[in-house]
Amino acid sequence: MAGIINDFPPYARDTVVEVNLDAIAHNVSAFRRHLPAGTEIMAVVKADAYGHGAIPVAREALAAGATRIGVAFVDEGIQLRRAGITAPVLVLGYTPPRAAEYALAHDLTLTVYSEESLEAVEQAAARLGTRAKIHVKTDTGMGRIGLKPGEVLPFVRKALACAHVEVEGLYSHFATADERDTAYARRQEREFAGIVEEMNREGIRIPVLHLANSAGAIAFPEGANSLIRLGISMYGFYPSAEVNRESVALMPALSFKTRIVHLHRPAEGTGISYGRTYIARGDETIAVIPVGYADGFNRLLSNRGFALVRGRRVPVAGRVCMDQTMLDVSSVMPVNVGDEVVLYGVQGDERITVDEVASLLGTIHYEVTCMLGARVPRIYMKNGKPVHIVNRLTQHPSKPLDLA
Repeated sequence: MAGIINDFPPYARDTVVEVNLDAIAHNVSAFRRHLPAGTEIMAVVKADAYGHGAIPVAREALAAGATRIGVAFVDEGIQLRRAGITAPVLVLGYTPPRAAEYALAHDLTLTVYSEESLEAVEQAAARLGTRAKIHVKTDTGMGRIGLKPGEVLPFVRKALACAHVEVEGLYSHFATADERDTAYARRQEREFAGIVEEMNREGIRIPVLHLANSAGAIAFPEGANSLIRLGISMYGFYPSAEVNRESVALMPALSFKTRIVHLHRPAEGTGISYGRTYIARGDETIAVIPVGYADGFNRLLSNRGFALVRGRRVPVAGRVCMDQTMLDVSSVMPVNVGDEVVLYGVQGDERITVDEVASLLGTIHYEVTCMLGARVPRIYMKNGKPVHIVNRLTQHPSKPLDLA
C-alpha cells in the first residue's frame, strides 16, 4: 500500500493552471530596462500572486532582478519565510497590534500609519530585542489607509524617537495612474514630493521612497523614487486599456486548461444543466469538462463564455456548475474524450484572454485570476517544460521535479 501511495501522481484531475515562469522573468526584466538605473523593483505577490502562486513567483521574480517582495497581510509574508525566501518583505496592509511580534519574529517589514500600531511595533521589537523596520503610509488621494499629508512629519518624528523602530520607508499609492488623463496622478505625485521635501528641510532622510504601482511605473518611470511596486504587470497584464502598451512589452504568464471527460448527443428538447437554460436542438454534440465555479470559472459565463477546442472557439452550453461545465462542440467535430480544452490562454492560432473574460463578467483581470480556486493544481513551466507542481489538496510540495 505504501508503494501505491508513494507512486500516486501529484494531481489526479485534468483541470490545471499553467504558469510560465519565463514570462514572469521577462516582465520583471522589461520593467528593469524601462526604469532609471538604480530603481528597485518590489514584486507584489499578495493574494497568492494574484492566483499564480506566491512562492514560485516570488522566487522567479527575485532571480530576475526584483529585490523586495510585497504582500497584503502578515500571514502571506510568513508563508514566504517558511518557504526559505529571505529577501525583504513589506506587509502593505494593516497589521493588528496583536500580530506585531509574530510579524517581527519572521523579519517582516510593516506598514504603519497610526500611533496605536507604532506603539505595538515598538513594544514588540523591545520584547524581541530587535529593531523593527517600518514603512510609513500616507494617503495622497487614494482615500484608503494612510496618514493625511499634514500628519506625516509629526508622525515620523515620533517614530524616529522610538528606540526599537527604524523608519526605512515612506510611500503612497496612485489611484488613477492607469487612466489617460494623468492630472490627478500628477497631483498625487506633487503631494508626495512635497511631503518628502518638508522632511528634507528638517534633515530627515528616509532611504526608501515609493509611490508607483505598475501603472505609475509605465506612465512615469522618471518619477519612480527609490522603487516601484510591480503587481499586475509582473503577470503579463496591462493595468488598463488606457495605459501606453508600447513602452513595456509584457508576456501573459497564466493559462487555464482542462480536458473533455464525456461526450453525448442529447435528443431535441433535452435541457442541459441546472434550470434548463439551454435546450438541445437535437443535432449538437455536448462535451462535459471537469471545471466549474468552485475552480474560478465564473457562473456568469453560463451560456455566454467560450473555450478553445481543436484551436477554435466553442460556446458554454447551459449553466456553469460547481464542478462541471458543458460545451457545444458541434462545430469542431470530430472531438474525443481526453482532448485538451483551453479556458484562458492560447490553442493553435486562437486565444481567449483574461481581459476578454473580465469584460464578459463586467470586472477587471485582477479579479479573474484571483478567483482561480486553490483546489486547481498549479503547473510551473520553464522552457516549455514543467519544473514545479503545487497541489494544495494533496499537499504536493513546491519543489523541482525530477525530469531525468
